[in-house]
Amino acid sequence: MTYIERFIVIVLFEQVDLLDVTGPPEVFSLLQREMEEPTGYKVVLAAETMDPVTTSAGVQILPDTTFTEIANKAIDTLVVPGAVEVDQHRRVRALIDPMVVEWVRKLADNTRRVTSVCVGAHVLAAAGLLDGKRATTHWSTAQQLAAEHPQITVDADPIFIRQDDVWTGAGLSACIDLALALVADDYGEVLAQRVARQLVVYLKRPSGQKQFSVPLEPISTTRRVDKIRHYITLHAANPLTVTELAEHIHVSDRQLTRIFKTELGMTPAAYIESARVEIARNRLETTDDPLDRIAAISGLNTVDTLIRAFHRTLKMTPTEYRNRFRIN
Repeated sequence: MTYIERFIVIVLFEQVDLLDVTGPPEVFSLLQREMEEPTGYKVVLAAETMDPVTTSAGVQILPDTTFTEIANKAIDTLVVPGAVEVDQHRRVRALIDPMVVEWVRKLADNTRRVTSVCVGAHVLAAAGLLDGKRATTHWSTAQQLAAEHPQITVDADPIFIRQDDVWTGAGLSACIDLALALVADDYGEVLAQRVARQLVVYLKRPSGQKQFSVPLEPISTTRRVDKIRHYITLHAANPLTVTELAEHIHVSDRQLTRIFKTELGMTPAAYIESARVEIARNRLETTDDPLDRIAAISGLNTVDTLIRAFHRTLKMTPTEYRNRFRIN
């Protein structure tokens, strides 16, 4: 195998998510155990200054270099992690530092492969590196990314997405999946599989982010949309029509559909199904109710409809979901 030096830069900034920073280097280092020759990977942590950076976990990390020092160096892979803030209602928003955005934009010019981990996709988006592309991020900020950057096709389900030389990864532990995919891209899936075995993880997860997400918590909505969402949750077990919902907030059927598409990004029917699936998920996680009872309580009515809805939205059966997420 021809030796290739791969200079990997991980971007540091205040309140960055710790796992986003430490996960990928662990994957790259474990590859060396599976290879007789050097991997060529050289990982450095870069920040604006050499001062310690305080992560979201409160742990401080020392940079290896500064953005200025590597500004003109050829970079193989630029890894951009993310940071979030959580308000009093536990709503999550991605944090963007304009200085970091500007440096990422500059460094990307000398980079073969640009990647983001978790909400780091918001930094790439602000730098214009995702324009016209399909991208993913942590499910909790996907709607924020789509709302702030309509030129990007946001898909919150995949664990990672590759668009030419730009890779975006999903939430937190998905940094491991993304790094394994980068190893597979560089050295093949056989070696990547060996690293995954050392980490005791899948090389390719059996499903996407939707199995973990809470789809009924948009970033922000108007008061009338909150009202209709609350009504749907309370009456999910009953037949619900567009006309009934429209009458509840005193608008026409057509206007209701337009409101849903504009503010929630889906049709009323799709939202109703997602609400019912969310109710079913809660019952599967917290009770031993049989599937027919869960179908009735959630408004999906039959076990067949329940199974189809889970396949459509979560790519798994209700039983598989319960086995994975049941809370004792």
